[in-house]
Amino acid sequence: MTSRVLCLLTDGFEEIETVTPIDLLRRAGVEVTIASLGEIEVTGRCGMKLLADGSLSDTLPDSHDMLFLPGGPGVVHLRADGRPAALAKIFQHSGKWIAAICAAPLVVKDAGILSDRPHTAHASTKDELPFARFDERVVIDGNLITSRGAGTSLDFGLALVAALRGQACADEIAAAIMA
Repeated sequence: MTSRVLCLLTDGFEEIETVTPIDLLRRAGVEVTIASLGEIEVTGRCGMKLLADGSLSDTLPDSHDMLFLPGGPGVVHLRADGRPAALAKIFQHSGKWIAAICAAPLVVKDAGILSDRPHTAHASTKDELPFARFDERVVIDGNLITSRGAGTSLDFGLALVAALRGQACADEIAAAIMA
């Protein structure tokens, strides 16, 4: 059975943190649905435009195995919207994977499921996430995978592949791309 990931995008997303994990997941045969919180065309922090597969309103989260929250300045919109935090709660209660990079662990915090769990995030979140392990590139705790930022996107993406398709698949992809 094919694994499915729901990636939420809004204007201001960090391009590297989005495109790198999506590419790696798709190389692993994982189906990634990009859902926009607003318009189908979404603009990243550096001006790259991506076309979402559809709107979050038209997406059925129950059919996905992982919720993927990219970071960047757009996280402020993810937090203000409220639906991403609500989805994180649903994924948590269903025992499904939640993956957040950069400032996106703040959405997981808003969902009330970060609490004392080991995690990492971008250093800019230090005031709100004082117990984050800022010296670690990727932190996995049960069904939660967090990472620091653009510079750790490759490690993060390979961790998502390992979670859904196994370490051997992640190692094969890493070798193929010479990581």
